[in-house]
Amino acid sequence: MPKLPLEGIIVLDFATLIAAPVIGSFLADFGAEVIKVERPIIGDPRRGTHIIGKNKSASWLIGGRNKKTITLDLHKKEGQEIAKKLCAKADVFLANFRPGVLEKWNLGAEVLHTVNPELIIGLMSGYGQTGPYKRKGGFDRTISAFAGITYTSGYPEHPPVRTRYPLIDYLAGYLGAFAVMMALYNRDVNHSGGEVIDLSLAEAAFFATGGSLPTYSVTGRIEERTGNRIYFFVPAENFETKEGKIITLNAGIEKLWRQLAKAMDREDLLTNQKFNTYLARIKNQDELYEIIGDWVRKKTVEEVIQILDDAGVPCEKINNIADLAVDPHLRERESVVEIEDSELGKVLIPGIIPKLKNFPGSIRFLGPDLGEYNQEIYREFLELSQEEIKHLEENGII
Repeated sequence: MPKLPLEGIIVLDFATLIAAPVIGSFLADFGAEVIKVERPIIGDPRRGTHIIGKNKSASWLIGGRNKKTITLDLHKKEGQEIAKKLCAKADVFLANFRPGVLEKWNLGAEVLHTVNPELIIGLMSGYGQTGPYKRKGGFDRTISAFAGITYTSGYPEHPPVRTRYPLIDYLAGYLGAFAVMMALYNRDVNHSGGEVIDLSLAEAAFFATGGSLPTYSVTGRIEERTGNRIYFFVPAENFETKEGKIITLNAGIEKLWRQLAKAMDREDLLTNQKFNTYLARIKNQDELYEIIGDWVRKKTVEEVIQILDDAGVPCEKINNIADLAVDPHLRERESVVEIEDSELGKVLIPGIIPKLKNFPGSIRFLGPDLGEYNQEIYREFLELSQEEIKHLEENGII
């Protein structure tokens, strides 16, 4: 097996739940030695979500995979000193405490850079390390509301809704992994030294609103809820098939619109003044959606997808997780993989992304037990004696 791209990089993951730990997950999947640091007895709250089997967290199986778990209580001075010793030997430090908490524990960026000037410090928080909202907590749900994502989600005649999955958490995690890699590159290639990354969930979400801000600044128009439609991109909607399943299609650019009309055997629509231009289709979209809906309703989901795939029109059935578990495309690309767990047996989990041809990542193990790697990290990595480790255990430090 080829050497993984990030072998030799040591990451301390002090973060909890999803967004910031996703950074460590990506680095771990590609070979970084990620040491997941959790509070003794309590552990990462993510361990208590999506319980399957006797007491296993489905979410933790993924979120903790490839990470070496240790326990350490940062609330105690001795624990803070151990954290500094870990930082002295690490490349990356990840945390998502509210601004000011690390400083209270004498583990702020200035202190850590005194211990290790080359350390890349990644700080994830709801609203960033500065500004009037910096001390506010933030979860995907509340950040979505703040950033305008929730406001535009749903139908105009109903209150706003949120997505079922915490997409902002993952979006911020992906961005965080990119930021860490930039900082490592700058350190190792340009010899820039350590770095402090200030990553805000709110700003990651706000950036995803795209053209809404410039539109408002110029026209005063506020983006509203439009259900499954985008008012300036027509046709793009969900439709019900003959057997009652739902498909979605997107033919909002001229080329795709022409391909859709031909696939429906309705080339007459291309010369109809109600639909023959981009603006005309926007103006008459209700009528156009009725026409497309009538066509879809007479066919099965397989027939619609086959016809539109052949025509090059983006179209998909709206899948649930059971559909995805057996999807042949995801299986062939190892985006759905089967891993053995000592308690649960064979478990399906998402595979490695992105796909690197020459140096692919790997899943070495699923989320470990709390403190499973205490001996390895404290004895071998920090070179503490058994007496020192016993002292830390007896005093609740680890």
